[in-house]
Amino acid sequence: MPPTHPFVHLHLHTSYSLLDSTIKVKQAVQRAVKLEMPGLALTDHGVMHGAITFYNACQAAGIKPIIGCEMYTCANRNEKSRSSGTMSHLLLLAKDVEGYHNLARLSAIAHLEGFYYKPRVDMELLAKYSKGLIATSCCERGEIPFYILDDLHQEAERVAGQYREIFGPENFYLELEDHGKASEKKINAALIEMSKKLDIPLVATNDVHYLDQAHAEAHDVLLSLQSQAKFRDEKRIRFEGDQYYFKTQEEMWNLFGHAPEALHNTLEIMDRCNVVLKLNEEADLHFPIYPLPDNFDENSYLEHLAVEGIKHRYKGADITHAQTEEEQTLLARFEKEFKVIKKTGYVNYFLVVWDFINWAREQGIPVGPGRGSGAGSLVAYALGITAIDPLHFDLIFERFLNPDRVSPPDFDIDFCQTRRPEVIDYVKDFYGAENCAQIITFGTLGAKTVIRDIGRTLEIPLAYCDNLAKMIPEEPGMTLAKAEKENPDFKKALQEPQAQQIMKYAKVLEGLHRNQGTHAAGVVIGEKTLHDIVPLCRDKDGLPVAQYEMKPLEMTGLLKMDFLGLKTLSVVREATDNIKEIHGIEIDPEDLPLDDEKTFELLNRGDTVAVFQVESQGMRNLLRQFQADCIEDLIALIALYRPGPMDMIPDYIKRKLGQVTVEYPHPLLETVLSETYGVFIYQEQVQRSANVLAGFTLAEGDVLRRAMGKKDAAIMADMKRKFVKGCEETNQISASKATEIFDLIEKFANYGWQIPLGRLRVHFLRQPAKTHYPANSPARYCRWKWERGETRRIHFECKEMGMEVHCRPRQPQLNHQPFPSRATIFALAWRASRGGRRSGGHLGHRTNGHF
Repeated sequence: MPPTHPFVHLHLHTSYSLLDSTIKVKQAVQRAVKLEMPGLALTDHGVMHGAITFYNACQAAGIKPIIGCEMYTCANRNEKSRSSGTMSHLLLLAKDVEGYHNLARLSAIAHLEGFYYKPRVDMELLAKYSKGLIATSCCERGEIPFYILDDLHQEAERVAGQYREIFGPENFYLELEDHGKASEKKINAALIEMSKKLDIPLVATNDVHYLDQAHAEAHDVLLSLQSQAKFRDEKRIRFEGDQYYFKTQEEMWNLFGHAPEALHNTLEIMDRCNVVLKLNEEADLHFPIYPLPDNFDENSYLEHLAVEGIKHRYKGADITHAQTEEEQTLLARFEKEFKVIKKTGYVNYFLVVWDFINWAREQGIPVGPGRGSGAGSLVAYALGITAIDPLHFDLIFERFLNPDRVSPPDFDIDFCQTRRPEVIDYVKDFYGAENCAQIITFGTLGAKTVIRDIGRTLEIPLAYCDNLAKMIPEEPGMTLAKAEKENPDFKKALQEPQAQQIMKYAKVLEGLHRNQGTHAAGVVIGEKTLHDIVPLCRDKDGLPVAQYEMKPLEMTGLLKMDFLGLKTLSVVREATDNIKEIHGIEIDPEDLPLDDEKTFELLNRGDTVAVFQVESQGMRNLLRQFQADCIEDLIALIALYRPGPMDMIPDYIKRKLGQVTVEYPHPLLETVLSETYGVFIYQEQVQRSANVLAGFTLAEGDVLRRAMGKKDAAIMADMKRKFVKGCEETNQISASKATEIFDLIEKFANYGWQIPLGRLRVHFLRQPAKTHYPANSPARYCRWKWERGETRRIHFECKEMGMEVHCRPRQPQLNHQPFPSRATIFALAWRASRGGRRSGGHLGHRTNGHF
């Protein structure tokens, strides 16, 4: 673009302005690059949801990111009534990191304190957090333009003076917009005069809500979805004209050539906005500070806890005076892990996680054994964070915390479904509610949803839209374009007039953010008030949530924890409590033998209805065929019973049963693949293979594993060269053979599973209630599952096992009577869920006493 047309867009909305813009963040950045604009601003309505994603996209594209927000202002943010006055708009742009954090604070407080229909700030709040910010008078809904339209010019000048005083004369601009509306021409004329009179600079913008002018009608449909109105409703929200698109520099000069300083000022503002965020490895860690006991620092306290934990886990093993071979092995592993934990700065992280898990156990709240790569840590096992012995299962610590490629460790912790909120409340009380928040998620206008939503607003019959949507295959990542290629019936249906009417808009609106939600398990905890780190808002229940989605949030250095609720933990706990009450036997689900013959007999018969992870008919048939005789077999079956690797199951069974010869890609891989009969199943086997064949460290093997998982072509090419060279230098393996093995491993990476996850799931197969006390298990299971209609098959299985099944009271005070060991009683709630009228009468009699 010639230098005679300098301009960058400083007022732009993306789909994070929910149902108000048809633009995705990456699309906006790509358009700016295409038009050779050196920078771009993001200014969504009242939120900063897309700030990190936008910042990264601009950095990758080589243009300057300008992080902003179009704020809602009012006279008093604390007043929540219709008499609180008119709400106006104000555009804010961050000049530096201080401005970015002040913008985050303003957005957070607007949501947490000032929300009334919209998140609002007032002059008092703006004055408190004005440093590092540039402000403009904004659009037609701004306070100054509002007064101008009402011919209240003195009021307009008074407000302009206030903003100039709050932000500083060099940081407040009068914003010119021209979308072809008569009202804007009146506003612009007055603003130009005000600029001369008050010496306030001008800036020209376009209020961008869609990329192309041709998208104006699709945007209008989106607005009708936002207001839940019919498209033909004349009274609904709509934009006048078709000028709210991403205009070129030349188009902007054609509009504002009479005020060239307003166009030049867009570049001046861009030059003054220099926010540099520290993300990922560069980010400051914002972990909560665990209060240490006297005479300990964080390193010594973690070491103390781990040493004592190892004594408990390994029956008195003392690594402070390692003498036996086991103690020396434990000491070597502990020293390796502890060195990495200290070097990467995650000592306090382990203490925080240990604290709330330890608290949960002390309160009798069932805690899962740990899922994910965290099970590879001996320190985590010693602290009770996980309950899977990493040495017994030969798990890799570098899979969890890699010193060669540091990323925040992540423990996914399961808690009893009903008592999970207690743990979250404990964390909030212990570290401060203002330092904790859950994590936002967004629903999108997916391929099926966008068809139904557009059809609804266009008043196309629901049955037709539903039928059209059902033609789209149920696959992750499915799009309209992909569905058209994969389903001939869908492609044919798109030729119909009503379908064409929908698709006219669907291809523009598909994939846009539709609504806000809350992550099912994620919680972030900081060492200080969270809005000093990231912007916040509230969920539908009024609880604070971080405005950033999980991945961008992790980049900021905050501690993200997954507090997962698992009903199976509740089922197991209630079953073991029931066994203790009836039989007087206390069972610890975490301290059960892995080689119990009766458990394997049950599994190999396929008697696994209501047994976590192996209750499907397909899995039951597979267990009967396979005849597992060790825990490793069960882990492998669960890992294989998924789309992709499922095709390997017949060959795997033949290898297990000795019907075919087990072969290895190379003799050296026998040590890696013998447990899985020569078949690659686990991601950890990638690490081990690279270590054994090419001399990679386990940390380098983890880098290879990650590159394969992400399909990063550049890193993969480099790793392949290194692998082939390493095979030749370490074991004299030819380049052709090494390449063949590498390609095999790469193919496997498409479906590989990590070992700890499989072992977590197998943990729940060891249900003593199901194996040794079958009568105690079904009713406890049905108490949690009756709403899913699963009680019918439990009912039938009980009868097949020769048990008496009672679904109604047999005698007075039955709840207080022992019942036969081969009998089970189903809750009356099940009867109610089946629609039986008689059960309502039984339930009603509970108020009269026991029965």
